[in-house]
Amino acid sequence: SSGKFTATINRITKRGSSRLRHSLYLAVLCGIRSSRNKKLKAFFDKKKSEGKPAKVAIVACMNKLLHWIYALLKRKEAFLDLS
Repeated sequence: SSGKFTATINRITKRGSSRLRHSLYLAVLCGIRSSRNKKLKAFFDKKKSEGKPAKVAIVACMNKLLHWIYALLKRKEAFLDLS
C-alpha cells in the first residue's frame, strides 16, 4: 500500500533475473524455517500477524533481505547477527 491506496493484487514482479529471485526465495525460506536469522523470522511473523498470506510475507522478507545486503555492500561492512 502507498498512502491511502491499498493494493488488492499482491504479486511479485517478473522483471529481473529469475535465478536471483529463486535464490532469494530459498535464502528466506532457509532463514525462516531453521530460525537462523531471528530478525528475518520476527519480520515474517509480523507480516503474517498483519494478515498477509505466507507467500506475500516471504516476498516482503526477500525485499528486506535485499535492503540489508545493499546496506552492507554500500557501507563495506561485515554482517554481524547480534540477536
